[in-house]
Amino acid sequence: MVGNELFTDEDSSLIRYMMPAIINIHKALFQLGLDRYIQVSSPSSLAVLAESYPPSAGSFKPEVTSVMQQFLRFLEARRSPFWINAYPYFAYKDNPNTIPIDYVLFNRNIGMTDPNTGLHYDNMMYAQVDAVAFAAAKLGYRNIEVRVAETGWPSKGDVGEIGASPLNAATYIRNLMMRQFAGEGTPARRSSRLEVYIFALFNEDMKPGPISEKNYGIFQPDGSLAYDLGFSTTSTSTTTATSKSVTYSSSATKAKSTLKYWKILILTMIGVRLF
Repeated sequence: MVGNELFTDEDSSLIRYMMPAIINIHKALFQLGLDRYIQVSSPSSLAVLAESYPPSAGSFKPEVTSVMQQFLRFLEARRSPFWINAYPYFAYKDNPNTIPIDYVLFNRNIGMTDPNTGLHYDNMMYAQVDAVAFAAAKLGYRNIEVRVAETGWPSKGDVGEIGASPLNAATYIRNLMMRQFAGEGTPARRSSRLEVYIFALFNEDMKPGPISEKNYGIFQPDGSLAYDLGFSTTSTSTTTATSKSVTYSSSATKAKSTLKYWKILILTMIGVRLF
């Protein structure tokens, strides 16, 4: 990954350096014979989009369109994915009275139907991913895979950070994990499993900014759980990616919630990636 969220609403000065840096790194990998094994990309936030609702209206902001044209051309030529950082929490925090909490937490809800495509969405993250895919398609790149480099939910926040709680964080991550178990794709690309990385494994107690920014981790800095995801593997003697005996309940893991146990469970058993 070259940089992270090089374009934001507050700072657009770095994105002009993205393509030169990506090309230089790719050239270095090519000279070492590693370009076949290592893909080069750069994760973007949803700030690169001018429109994201409904998903079919997805489009890039005019100020990044030129760079995105070059970037997408590079990705297509090398069959590399477009990575985004997708945080439905931010949308909910800013509009809690208009966005249903169940829609952002992957809970059962009536969802929304894109009037232009007829595609039905029962969660916001899939809608965000497809908005990026539609934005790329509008520039002529219809086959770029979109992956999620970061997503998560804070377990604690300041007074005005509505929705930041251990219950909502556990619900969001657990529901996302179960969809990953099922190998789901987005409504626009149902046949391709959406690749997702969860942010984050640990809380960052020394990180500046609002309280929520310090509390995206599943673990506290001392190794204790920030919240209980409620997964249990007591009915199986092995932990493999193909195990069918995963269950979850609110109290199943109280006796086994050590850092070692949870690392093994999360990092070797589920299809979701964490960092």
